[in-house]
Amino acid sequence: MFQKNSTIVTDFFLTGFQNIEKYKIFFFIIGLNIYIMTILGNLLIITMVSTSHLSQSPMYFFLSHLSLCDFLFSSNIVPKMMHITIKGGSTISFSGCLIQFYVFSSCTTTECYLLTVMSFDRYVAICIPLRYSSVMNSKLCLLFAIWSWLLGFLFMLITISLLCQLDFCGSTTINHFYCDFIPLLELSCSDVSPIIIETFVLVNVIVLLPFLTVLGSYISIFWTIIGIASSTGRKKTFSTCSSHLLVVGTYYGSLLSIYLFPTRGQSDNINKMLSLLYTLGTPMLNPIIYYFRNQEIQRQFSKILISIKSLGK
Repeated sequence: MFQKNSTIVTDFFLTGFQNIEKYKIFFFIIGLNIYIMTILGNLLIITMVSTSHLSQSPMYFFLSHLSLCDFLFSSNIVPKMMHITIKGGSTISFSGCLIQFYVFSSCTTTECYLLTVMSFDRYVAICIPLRYSSVMNSKLCLLFAIWSWLLGFLFMLITISLLCQLDFCGSTTINHFYCDFIPLLELSCSDVSPIIIETFVLVNVIVLLPFLTVLGSYISIFWTIIGIASSTGRKKTFSTCSSHLLVVGTYYGSLLSIYLFPTRGQSDNINKMLSLLYTLGTPMLNPIIYYFRNQEIQRQFSKILISIKSLGK
C-alpha cells in the first residue's frame, strides 16, 4: 500500500510545539495527566455500560461506542505528541504517518456519525416518545453503530489511497504534532487537485450532512420542549438531551474552527493550539460532561466504587 512512495520519502519529521524548551516538562506533565484522565474516563464509561442494565438503553449503548472512539482517537495521537514534546521533535515513518492520519480521520468521521445517531435517538425519545421502543429497537441500534464505524473507516480508505499516490520529494518537515491532512498536501510535489476535490465532496457527506441532521433534530426537539405546558416538564425533558448537546457543541465547534472555517493568515501556533483543543481536550471532556450531567452515570459509578471498597476489605 505504501511501497510506491517509500523509495522517495521514508519518513517525516514532526516539529511539534516550538519555542517551549523551558516549559516542555510542564507541558508534558499536563498533557500526560489529561491523557490518563481521557483513557480512564472513557474506559470507565465503556465498562459501566457494558456490565450493567445501561447497555439495554440506546442512548448509553451509543455513548459506549462514542467513548471507544475517543479512546482510539487519543491513543493514536497523544503518546506520539508526548514523545515529540520531550524530544523537541521526532521522526515518523512514511507508512506510520499515513496510518496515524487514517486512524485519526476515520475516528473523526465515525464520531460525526455516532453523534448524529445519538441526536436521532433524542429526537425519537422527545418528539415521538410513544413509538420510542418500537423505533429504537436493539437491531436498529446495532445497525446504526456498525454502519457508523464502517462508513468512518471505509470513506477514509478513499482519501488514504489518493494520498499514497502522491509524490513527496521535497521537504520532509511537518510543522505540526501529528500527521494532518493539509500539512501532508503542502509537502507533496504532485498535483493535489484530485484529492482536494475528493475531500471537498467527502466533507459534505462526513461533516456537513451529519451536522445539518443534528441541527434539524434539535430544532424539532426544542420546538417540542417549548410546547410542554409546565416549566418542570420542560426542564426535565431538556435534561435528557443536555449532555449530548454539550458534547455536540464542543466537538463540532472545535472541528469546524479547524477544518471548515480556517482564518486566513493565522499562525501555525494558533492552528496547533486549536488542534490541541480538538485532539486532547474534546475526548477528555466527553466523559466528564456525561458524568456531571447524568445521574444514571453517577449512580453506576457509585456502585463501582462500593464494589471496589468491599473487595478491599
